[in-house]
Amino acid sequence: MRRRILRSMLTVLTLTTVVLGVPLIYTAWLWVEDITRNDLQNRLDRIATEIIAQERDGTVSGELDIRSVAPLVPENGRLTIVYPSQRDNAVRRDVGVADVSDPLVESLSMGKSASLRLEVPSAPMHAMQRQAVAVVALAVLASLGAAVSVAVVTARRVADPLRDVAARAARLAMGDFRPDPRRHGIAELDRVSDVLDSATVEIAGRLQREHALVADVSHQLRSRLTAVRLRLDELSAHADPEVVHEAEEAMAQVDRLTDAIDDLVRASRDEDAADRDPVPVMDELRGVVAEWKHPFTEAGRSLTLTGDESLRAPITGSRLREAVTVLVDNALMHGGGTCTVSVRSVRPGADREPLVCVEVADEGHGVRDELAPHIFDRGFSAGGSTGVGLALARALVEADGGRLELQRRRPALFAVFLGSKARPANSVVPEPR
Repeated sequence: MRRRILRSMLTVLTLTTVVLGVPLIYTAWLWVEDITRNDLQNRLDRIATEIIAQERDGTVSGELDIRSVAPLVPENGRLTIVYPSQRDNAVRRDVGVADVSDPLVESLSMGKSASLRLEVPSAPMHAMQRQAVAVVALAVLASLGAAVSVAVVTARRVADPLRDVAARAARLAMGDFRPDPRRHGIAELDRVSDVLDSATVEIAGRLQREHALVADVSHQLRSRLTAVRLRLDELSAHADPEVVHEAEEAMAQVDRLTDAIDDLVRASRDEDAADRDPVPVMDELRGVVAEWKHPFTEAGRSLTLTGDESLRAPITGSRLREAVTVLVDNALMHGGGTCTVSVRSVRPGADREPLVCVEVADEGHGVRDELAPHIFDRGFSAGGSTGVGLALARALVEADGGRLELQRRRPALFAVFLGSKARPANSVVPEPR
């Protein structure tokens, strides 16, 4: 940010320097020339005054006394005087050097009395012009340097507090709720810091209440599940083998549900997926597919699991299972044909780590175009459900640093991208579907 602010300020300063400096340099150039020409014009006026004085005394009618005007001619200059005479119509007298190279000329007409022409070399004037331009340029550069120094200090004073506030907001997003008493002397940023302080207290309080609520709810659920399991355990002693079988199946479901609750409670207390050990993705999904095979069979459909057994990802197994369960349930409720859960490795770029992609696809009519932009919105449903499932699935995946996307609308294909610790030899880049 400091670089962007500094670049913007330097651009403005450079444009201002060019817009003001170039006309100022040109003005200095013309100013030196104007001073030189005024000096020549003043000399011509004094020479004309001397000639008029000699004319008044009657000298010009004879011979002009050039000794009185010679001191007024600049060094290396030449004065040409043309005046009337009794013997000739006009007499020309030259005072100074015989020839002036690259002359700067000023002239003065005195009517019938005389005409004057003063020539001086232009080289000294050009030298003075270059000196004036150099002085002005140095002044412009000095002012630009001072402005750059001020811009650097200003950019640092503005960017550093912004970076501190942004870092503090990032720490807050990562769950660091420690207060920060630093203030930067900028009213707007200090106001943002005050708001972050208030938000820190509020978020910390809410998280504490939510964790307490999760603990209470999980305790109550486990208590109720324990009671259900005890009733099912009694049914397992029934004389009818079919009742015993159903009771045992129900107890297995209760045990899986209890384990899922425990995993989710533990995951809610540990939000960092980067430090987790990679888990085999296929092993986590195999139980989900086995659990849902029977409902698909009853619906006259099939559910299959394919993929690379070696792929692992640093994720929470319970979160992945719950997210894929939501996708498989949606495929059963709203899809058609065979539902396929596949696991493969994808490489998003040549210089990036490979990812594990879990795809859930079916052969149904897919997602309508008007529903696709809102399909992950919490509370949105086109089939009369609660509209929580897909929003929950995306939240669970994102909690482990992954992402859930609708890759294809017709037929529907959902993709879960997970960070991978494996580097498979035959990784591919995911293609749009």
